[in-house]
Amino acid sequence: MEETALIYCEGHFTDLDGKTANGLIRHSKKYKIVGVIDSHFSGMDSGMILDGKKNKKLIYFDLTEAVTQLGKVPNCFIFGLAPKEAFLSIAERRVILDAMDMGMNIIIGLHEFITEDEEFIQASQKNHVRIEDIRKPKPKKYLNLYTGDIRQVKIPKIGVFGTDCAVGKRTTALLLADAFEARGLKVLFIGSGQTALIQGEKYGVAMDAMTSEFMTGEFEHVILEGVRREKPDIILIEGQSAMSHPAFISTCAIIRGSMPDAIILQHPPKRKFRVDFSEFLMPEVEEEIKLLESYSKVPVLAITLNHEKMSIDEINETIGNYEQDYAITTTDPLVFGCDKLIDVIINQFPKLLEKKLE
Repeated sequence: MEETALIYCEGHFTDLDGKTANGLIRHSKKYKIVGVIDSHFSGMDSGMILDGKKNKKLIYFDLTEAVTQLGKVPNCFIFGLAPKEAFLSIAERRVILDAMDMGMNIIIGLHEFITEDEEFIQASQKNHVRIEDIRKPKPKKYLNLYTGDIRQVKIPKIGVFGTDCAVGKRTTALLLADAFEARGLKVLFIGSGQTALIQGEKYGVAMDAMTSEFMTGEFEHVILEGVRREKPDIILIEGQSAMSHPAFISTCAIIRGSMPDAIILQHPPKRKFRVDFSEFLMPEVEEEIKLLESYSKVPVLAITLNHEKMSIDEINETIGNYEQDYAITTTDPLVFGCDKLIDVIINQFPKLLEKKLE
């Protein structure tokens, strides 16, 4: 049975630190989202604020207002923030404990594992609620080392990578998955972060919480399991951070573990500096393409835009400029859909036509 869930995103809904909440509002297979907590947008429709389309999921001032107006305590309280800080603030701890006192299960994807915190352990036992630390890896004895068996997978594997954190890699990959499925293909989506797992995606690994020795093997393993069970026509892989980002290594492990056959590059043209690293300039698109192609030995087939701070005219102008400058198909999937991406992928992998695409 689908559980109802309230998302906590105080002060950050629609922005970069609120990417988990943003993703859940757009897409959730596991939970029925009933609202968002962010006092800055209290009383407004979350879909209208995020994408300009009403979804009837309201934003509430605080936890008390949300439960009062909903008329019923939701099953789950999802911590929808993904900040750079590793630990919960005092205010965030308090609201989570309040949610537990109301009888809500806690879903959280931070690097701080609250299943190891005595105060939260006692609260969960007292209130008979569960805590899910989405990023918490399995014990090492259950983790997988790299085998190289991924080389035997002949199904097209498309990686959606980016030029920074929080640029929309997962969103583009999921939109593309929906578009291919609408045309009759069976898609295997492989998540690589906590948001995809919270959204209810069946296959994935929270890569940035994994011990480095097991990163490549765990990612390879989840793809092999998905192929064995689902027998897909195409595999779509969510990237993490950026190949060029000095603070993260996830992309390296994802490429090694998945051995993609082609890449889509997601980029926010208006972003000047890396998320949470104001001293680091964003890379040039051409530099990131060269880096990805050199490391993976496969082509970047398309550029997809994150249109933050862009008008529709700027989006169209940028698409034209990029296609001329880089000779690579470019689009904005949230604005224009995925038809151009599907065309360029089919052109690269013509056997997909045998799957009777409409």
